[in-house]
Amino acid sequence: MFGGGLKALRTGDPERVGPYRLLARLGAGGMGQVYLGRSKGRRLVAVKVVHPHFADNASFRRRFAKEVAAARRIGGFYTAQVVDADTGADPPWLVTEYIAGPTLHEAVEEVTGVRSSSTSCNSEPLDGESWWRSPVHDGDRIYL
Repeated sequence: MFGGGLKALRTGDPERVGPYRLLARLGAGGMGQVYLGRSKGRRLVAVKVVHPHFADNASFRRRFAKEVAAARRIGGFYTAQVVDADTGADPPWLVTEYIAGPTLHEAVEEVTGVRSSSTSCNSEPLDGESWWRSPVHDGDRIYL
């Protein structure tokens, strides 16, 4: 439908999150499931929905709300621009601009020639030292 890396929605996946219609699965991580969505204005967006076991944790919700606020302040220079979020929803969610490109695993494989077989990638950031000096890496944060 939209190209590489996208997977069809599964039975049980929501059709909508907030005002965003979900189109496909982009991926998943320890914190949540990420979907390709479309806004009412027809803009493609990435919609991250927090796993239910985190949604029930008040401490996690506070950290998630702080992360969303921090991501908004960064303003898209080092990260995808935050479009919308509802940290009080059940489950909480975050919407960012959708930037088509390779997965982290694909990018690491292309640069290093090493195929990653795990679900996590512990390699150095591709742009080296600039990442570590960026506002994204500053402070005690969970990464969105």
